Order: sequence, then C-alpha cells, then structure tokens
Amino acid sequence: MTTPPPADTGAEAPRVSSSVCIVTGLSGAGKSTALGVFEDLGYFTVDGLPAALAPDMVALMARPSMNRYKGMALGMDIRQSAFLEDINMALSQMTGDGYRPMLLFLEATPHELMRRYATTRRPHPLEREGLGLEEALAAERERLAPLRESADLVVDTSRFSIHDLRRAIQKRWRAKEKLRAIRVNVLSFGYKYGVPREADLVFDMRFLPNPYFESALRPLSGKDKAVADYVLHSPGAQEFFQKLRDLLFFMLPLMEAEGRYRVSIAVGCTGGRHRSVAVAEELTQALRQADYTATVEHRHLELG
Repeated sequence: MTTPPPADTGAEAPRVSSSVCIVTGLSGAGKSTALGVFEDLGYFTVDGLPAALAPDMVALMARPSMNRYKGMALGMDIRQSAFLEDINMALSQMTGDGYRPMLLFLEATPHELMRRYATTRRPHPLEREGLGLEEALAAERERLAPLRESADLVVDTSRFSIHDLRRAIQKRWRAKEKLRAIRVNVLSFGYKYGVPREADLVFDMRFLPNPYFESALRPLSGKDKAVADYVLHSPGAQEFFQKLRDLLFFMLPLMEAEGRYRVSIAVGCTGGRHRSVAVAEELTQALRQADYTATVEHRHLELG
C-alpha cells in the first residue's frame, strides 16, 4: 500500500525582505545612527515607533507617494511597555500578510555601553524602574535575548565608529543595487565670482582655450555643442579629461569605502559660462555611465 503525499497546507512562508527593516537592539548601541544611514540611502525612516503600529507603517509602502523611497526602516526599542509582546505580534501579523521585514539587532559590550552613557550623560530607559545603569544594561540584555536570537542580522558596534557602522549597513543593504552609494554633485563656477565653499575637490579649466574670444561662440554656453566641441577637442583636452576620470574613478571608491555618501566636485573657469560648463557636463555623463548618482549645477552660467 502506497502512502499518499502530505496535503498542501498553504502558501510558503514569506521571504525576508530587505526593503523594510526593523532596527532595534540594546540602548546606546547605535540605533539612531543606523537610521540616519538608512535615510541617507533613500529609505523612509521612523524612530521610536510603537511596535504595534509596524504593520500599518509597512502597509504604507503600497502607496504611490512612497515610490520615491527605496524602502522603510523602523526604529524600535525597549522604552515601550510590553515591547517584546508587541513586536512579536507585529512580526506575526506582517508574516501572515505575506510580508516579512528584516530584523536588524544592534549590540555592544557592557563596558562600551557604560562608556557611551557616561559620555552622553543620558539616562538608560530602564533606570526609570529604579535600576542603576549597570543593572539596567544587564536587565535589558536579558529581556531582549529572545529578540536577538530571532534577528536576521546582529551587528556588534563595540569597536565601531559612526563611519564603521555606515560602511556595514551600506555593504549589506546596497549589495544588490547597481548604483553606488556615494553621490556626486558636479559644480561649474567662475573664478571671478569665487570658489564654491562646499566644494571637496576643485579643478581649474583656465588652461583650455577660451571660447569667449571667438565671436561666434561668445553668446553661447558650454551646454551648446559648438562650445563643447571647441573646448573638449582642443589640444590636450581629451588627455586631461581621461586623466581626470582616472583620478576620480580611483578616489571615489576609496571615499565610499570610508563611509562617505556625498562629494562635491567644482570645475572652474574665468566666468563660469563656457569651459567649466562644458567639462562639468561631460564629467557628469561619465560618472552616470559608471553607475554613480551624479547631479550637475552651473553656479554662474547666467552671470558669465
């Protein structure tokens, strides 16, 4: 007699999705810093959210107005009464709805947490229960142990700087994205109006032939093809531009590895209308083709 196969009891459990992340863990371990990193990565973030409201927040992701966000990061901690019960019920409800957020748990050693609280001089949430700081840290660790065990990712921030935590989150949450984490803002400007104060890197284009002295090109700008061709195909321009790209494509990954998420590159000429604009436009296109999120701004185009 053949035993029949077991009956199908329903749909498969939903897979963990990194587009929604619940950020929790020990107080002082870096939750607020982590949420700041998620915000910089393009996530919608909420700190101090009552765990019971998590399913309602996740449901908002279906709204068209949320399309501009890459995901959602929700910060929760033990300050809430019945925190463990509420978060377990919320996770069960979201799983039943077919959506399983990723659970990120941050922790640090007792010694490091003591040091951080001594530095910030803020009270631990459990000190309100009449516990001393050391007792509060131990009690919190014990209460949250079951949540830690169920976490999808546990990060010990004991030896982490803010930049280390940023790198860890960027590495995990950008692993499947094509675009790079660091954002590049390219500025063209005129030296006679001053160098942009926010510039991280400044390149001087005044060694290139100036279209201003060509009567047919003077009324145009570096955004016009005739001016761009004149500037970018002048003697030495292509060699310079290749070396500039090589330099930036060498530096930007190193900056990104250090946790930088924004860099401003200023390109200047005398008036900020011809040479700098043409090079800034060309550089922005090269960055975008290399999968960088790059924007361009012509600071003095209308003044040059």
